[in-house]
Amino acid sequence: MSIPHGNRIVIHDGVVNDFNADAVIDFSDVTFIRQGRTLLGPVTWQVELDERWVIIGPNGAGKTTLMRLAAAEEYPSGGVAHLMSERVGKTDMRDLRTMIGVSSSAVAARIPQDEKVEDLVVSAAYAILGRWREEYDQRDFDQAMEILERVGALHLTDRTWGTLSEGERKRVLIARALMTNPELLLLDEPGAGLDLGGREDLVGYLGELALDPDAPAIVMITHHVEEIPYGFTHALLLDEGSIVAQGLIDDVLTSENLSKTFHQPIELSRIDGRFFARRIVRTHSRRA
Repeated sequence: MSIPHGNRIVIHDGVVNDFNADAVIDFSDVTFIRQGRTLLGPVTWQVELDERWVIIGPNGAGKTTLMRLAAAEEYPSGGVAHLMSERVGKTDMRDLRTMIGVSSSAVAARIPQDEKVEDLVVSAAYAILGRWREEYDQRDFDQAMEILERVGALHLTDRTWGTLSEGERKRVLIARALMTNPELLLLDEPGAGLDLGGREDLVGYLGELALDPDAPAIVMITHHVEEIPYGFTHALLLDEGSIVAQGLIDDVLTSENLSKTFHQPIELSRIDGRFFARRIVRTHSRRA
């Protein structure tokens, strides 16, 4: 039985388990180990419902591992992890997954090429890919249409997955992730593979979503600061499985922190609320 105690919870036979009851993600000293190798951690990190986080780091930094833990797709090897105030390992992971929307390349790879967009979105209610014999009522289809319209993909309703462009697929995946009215939305590199126009369209939509007070908490992975939309409030920099910096986005995204994360001199600038980064190239003048 859980008993509220301020922002903490007294749980399991009166033993105090110290965590933030207002957080959708609360990791305390979480680690993830495979074949004797520590891929992540220890990580202590909290995400609250009104926060929009971006996770940035080089390849192999542990970003996707962190996302899989946040998606209730993996159990931590050590530490304590709470999702939606439920302790991972003490609750049914399937129940947790119904409260989490995920858009990732791993999900995209499992979608049948002949799946209709309408069916792909509405089937999120059953957490399946590929409609079979399950039945939906009109409210489910109405909700799917409303979400597709919100992400600018209503015109794709009758198209099949195999006929969509990369940008169209990104929008449909986000619509599917939102179909269950999740408390937490996880976006794993939503801008990957997009051309400049497609990226800017997507960044614009995600900015609108981030500014929507009714939207769920959002965590987005990206390699590029240019893909960070307006309205994102927090940032976490990850390298070699460890946190370099985390907190409010203006405090964390600095030239110094990015240089440390990517192991090279990086200059960060901000124009009209958007971030831009480049490597500092030092030129040496020759003496005559």
